[in-house]
Amino acid sequence: MNTIRVGVIGTGGIATQQHIPGYQAVPGVEIAALCDVVPGRAAEAATKVPGARAYTDFREMLEREQLDAVSVTTPNFAHRDATIAAFEAGCHVLCEKPIAMNVPEAREMVAASEKAGKLLQVGQHMRFEAEAMALRKFVEAGEMGQIYHAEATYLRRRGIPTWGVFTQSRFQGGGALIDIGVHALDRALWLMGNPKPVSVSGMTYANFGKRTDLATPRGLWDVDKFDVDDMGVALVRFEDGATLILRACWAAHIEGNIVGTRIMGTEAGAFMSPLRIFRDEHGSMVDVTPTGLVPVEGHAAEIVHFVSCIRGESECMVKTSQVLDVQAILDGIYESARTGREVRLDS
Repeated sequence: MNTIRVGVIGTGGIATQQHIPGYQAVPGVEIAALCDVVPGRAAEAATKVPGARAYTDFREMLEREQLDAVSVTTPNFAHRDATIAAFEAGCHVLCEKPIAMNVPEAREMVAASEKAGKLLQVGQHMRFEAEAMALRKFVEAGEMGQIYHAEATYLRRRGIPTWGVFTQSRFQGGGALIDIGVHALDRALWLMGNPKPVSVSGMTYANFGKRTDLATPRGLWDVDKFDVDDMGVALVRFEDGATLILRACWAAHIEGNIVGTRIMGTEAGAFMSPLRIFRDEHGSMVDVTPTGLVPVEGHAAEIVHFVSCIRGESECMVKTSQVLDVQAILDGIYESARTGREVRLDS
């Protein structure tokens, strides 16, 4: 088995807490180089990665190192340039979500992947969790019947990020909707079988970002730089007549954090978490709770899958066509919120 040499572009929290240890746990993978534009940050991360060289310029890293794959874990505004440069250097890419700031950028990245003949996988780790994988098997087996509605929820009571640039639109492109809403949206779409979205009507809110009386256990974010949404809601319509309701927020007056997906089909319904299946059997309503599921850490599992795809052992389960649909919906929600109108999505 040939060793896969990996570079990581962006060594903030998602890299040091998930991607780097994720690669270190996979046999036959070597983290050869780390890069971050913040002076000293990559070098600090490299102290925990024996043999890895540190850079502040990803283009220099890609030129000097003979890499097979790259994780792009930068703020969203840098995803496109780093990803395209990695493809031009002959690397496969695992890019953190969302794929880009908008659909045009995302399409450029997909085109670069296809031109290079290299894999582009986007970090939708919630697909890889045990309950999601189990429910997907029910869907693929046809046991849900025709899925006609879904609800995707990712709500925090007090969870406005106090680190990084999450609350600055010029770096991220949006707030709660594009940060955590993207996960809830992607998982629900995947569990629905990825129907084709045709329109979206949505609204965004920014009710808490400028307040100084709602500090989190991590402290207070920079209220002066906060210029994004702290909540987004939407209704998505699909080509097959199905609908999806999305809700995502960083802060709200609710009982606690709520993360869930509800699927409604003609033969059965489901909710997670915890995973339950609802259906009729022999004239009775039956609730099924699958047991024996081995807990899976989604980030670690997606990295194992990424490496397996590079080796030709697996087919990537995060399709670029699906990722483009997710980005189109997000763009549509923001446009709908600005205009107050339903937005038709490009086919």
